[in-house]
Amino acid sequence: MKRFWKEVAVATEDGGWGIALDGRPVRTPQRAPLAVASAALAESIAAEWRHVGETIDPGAMPMTGLANAAIDLAAPDPAAFAEPIAAYAATDLFCYRDDRDPALQAEQAAAWNPLLAWAEARYGIEFAITRGILPIDQPAATVAALRDAVFAIDPWRMTALTPLVTIGGSLVAGLARVEDAFDAETLWDAVSLDELYQERRWGADAQAQAQRAAHKRDWDNAVRFLTHL
Repeated sequence: MKRFWKEVAVATEDGGWGIALDGRPVRTPQRAPLAVASAALAESIAAEWRHVGETIDPGAMPMTGLANAAIDLAAPDPAAFAEPIAAYAATDLFCYRDDRDPALQAEQAAAWNPLLAWAEARYGIEFAITRGILPIDQPAATVAALRDAVFAIDPWRMTALTPLVTIGGSLVAGLARVEDAFDAETLWDAVSLDELYQERRWGADAQAQAQRAAHKRDWDNAVRFLTHL
């Protein structure tokens, strides 16, 4: 779609903020009003629309995309939207350690143990930790408590949590960011640890680096979305 507007404005709408293009309200793909509860988020979305060139590039408008997802997908059925993320309670990355390399094991323990300890204290749970990639069962109470924590998150924060968990493979990392328990860069380093370790040991792969950079952009956008809520 080509750009058809000249002016972008933020306007109050039903107790929140909406975006208007030449006075006409922006709507989501499902035709709902693109209205948010945070002035900061509304301004960030408006900035994306102001910077559109001759044609709209959805990939260059991450705040708009996340807001659309929150309104069209998460809000109508929060439980169904949250279910795939809640499933990570049983398979968190931080519970699976290398089974051959002592140096990597040491780095994993240094980076991951504090995060698991936070989650154990925060939710009153215990994790089972293994070496290798074969799946293990987490205690039922642990899975239940983490699932409850996911389902308690509002649709807007749930929308931001989703890429954090799917990119990193760790529900603990995502929850830690949503609850502002650890800074975003510490958590990114933790979920990227294995890949970065292998890169240091065996050398860089251009394709892997490009994919990691794309994931980092998506991660940072989700973090920024959270900060605006």
